[in-house]
Amino acid sequence: MRDVLARMLDGLSRGPVALARIISTSGPTPRGVGAAMVVTADGEVIGSISGGCVESALVHTCTAVLDDGEAVVEHFGIADADGIEIGLTCGGTLDVLVERVDALRRPAVQQLVGHLAADRRVAWATTLAAAPEWHFVTSPTSPPWRRLDRDVADLLASGRSGIIGVDDCDEPPGEPFEGSRPRTFVHTFAAPPRLILVGANDFVRATCGVGRALGYRVTVVDARPVFATRARFPDADEIVVDWPHRYLESEIRSGAVDATTAVCVMTHDPKFDVPTLRVALAGTDVGFVGALGSRRTVTDRNSRLVESGVTAAQLARLRSPLGLDLGGHTPAEVAVSIAAQLIAERHDASTRALHTTSGPLHR
Repeated sequence: MRDVLARMLDGLSRGPVALARIISTSGPTPRGVGAAMVVTADGEVIGSISGGCVESALVHTCTAVLDDGEAVVEHFGIADADGIEIGLTCGGTLDVLVERVDALRRPAVQQLVGHLAADRRVAWATTLAAAPEWHFVTSPTSPPWRRLDRDVADLLASGRSGIIGVDDCDEPPGEPFEGSRPRTFVHTFAAPPRLILVGANDFVRATCGVGRALGYRVTVVDARPVFATRARFPDADEIVVDWPHRYLESEIRSGAVDATTAVCVMTHDPKFDVPTLRVALAGTDVGFVGALGSRRTVTDRNSRLVESGVTAAQLARLRSPLGLDLGGHTPAEVAVSIAAQLIAERHDASTRALHTTSGPLHR
């Protein structure tokens, strides 16, 4: 959704656009709540909301919404056995809000893009009406809005998205109830998870690109200024020249790491590896700790960690050698292996080949 918003701004410079967003799902679906697609006035399609099974139908809906300006909610269920009816082949259902966004909305979109660029947590509330109303919340204490401000603040605090409110017809007539608490979709954007890469070699460079593609905010940290440069790591969001253990201690103290943070030590140098891993493993707030290395390196490093005071329980948290066994050797292949492990551990997945498993693919 973040990349779609940035490109939507460019589309708005050429005229109104139609914005389609998944507002609810049931069962296995290719994309989750908040996935978005945009159709511009000149016919460009930006983003997607499924694996391709409903996009063609949505383009027609977007074109109609661009023409008449009235927002609609489309429902997509299971496709028929012959594949004639448009629908999902994976067995789930989803509801999609399609609305027209014109130049008057441009400042609001710019505001939202600015919040996301600054990694601010923000909730975007959209009433499910023919002419949707937008409302942005970035703090638990926000001005009253449609008698829904507390509901929006609760979703913001929990990092969840969903539908709140009721239809106007369910409210008692007369002030102050009439027209209040309308059904509203709230899309909450949490700060992206962090990927802290320790080292400044080709394996780090490759992992930067993969990590960024997965939605991580990537930090490269290395004590050697000649290696830790923007030219060498163009995909990193942040490059820090400092002793890695000292930087990590500071980040932990400031609360800048949490259970979504992954720390991957990739230096192959004990004077960097051991103190950094000691700090990472002692910091219970760090969600994932891994380190590259051969079997021999891992054995030697583990001995050094134990000698430095790392406990058996802390050492059990260390994922080393880092990555899944995909048989790769090049920096790009190793980066994919590391990314695969991060994804698998985040979802508590089996890592088995899908053709050897059964059950829903999208969980």
